[in-house]
This record gives sequence, C-alpha cells and structure tokens, in this order.
Amino acid sequence: MKSIRVSCAAIIEGRMVLAARRKNSNNHGLWEFPGGKREEGESGEDAVRREIKEELNLDIKVIRYLGVIGHDYPLFHLDMDIYLCAIESGEIHNSVHDAYRWIEIGRWDEIEWLEADYKVIERIDSIASSLPR
Repeated sequence: MKSIRVSCAAIIEGRMVLAARRKNSNNHGLWEFPGGKREEGESGEDAVRREIKEELNLDIKVIRYLGVIGHDYPLFHLDMDIYLCAIESGEIHNSVHDAYRWIEIGRWDEIEWLEADYKVIERIDSIASSLPR
C-alpha cells in the first residue's frame, strides 16, 4: 500500500480552531485541518509553514508538536504530523478550499471531518485543558 507523509496545522485563536473544506476533490464537503504533503528533505515544521502559506496565505508560528497519527484509507496509508499553530500575519485567502470556519474546541460535531482528522481532534482534546481560556 502506498504511504503518504503530510503535516497539518491546528491553528488556534483562543479556544477556536481553524477548519477548512477542500474543494474539487473526492472528499468535497468534508472538513480538515489544513496542511499537505512534505517535500523531499523537508522537515514537518517547514512543510506545515509552507503549506499554510500556499493554501491560506497565512504566516504561522508553530507553538507545539502534537505528534504523528497514522490512518489507513482504501488506497493509501497516511502519516500526519500535527502542529499546534497560531497566525502571525496575513488574511485568509482560500486557494484549495471553498470554505473555512472557526470551530470551538469541544464542538467538533458541528461539521463532518475527514476520517484521519478525527484522530487530530483527539490530540487537541488531550491538551485542551492547557490552552488559554
């Protein structure tokens, strides 16, 4: 089975986390934590910064590494590095998403997520008590 390594950003602002809905894909209508594939020789942290700049036109700072999760999709295995991040500068401009929204931590069921992103939610929930209120 093919394996893909990606980095995703759980971008927080207070008790809110940014979710994005990818357009024009097999997963249209489902929400995700933005990010994407790592390039050859690129660190996970560099990849998440680059991807968020490319996808959302935002400069972010990495606050904390939340680890890696694995998930088997029908056609490939996904390894996703998760980074807790904050916006440093920029305004959101969607290039690969058709929508974005801020979701309050703990209110995850307001939208339908991609399968692997439910594991990201578990990681965020595990550190939620240490985040600012």
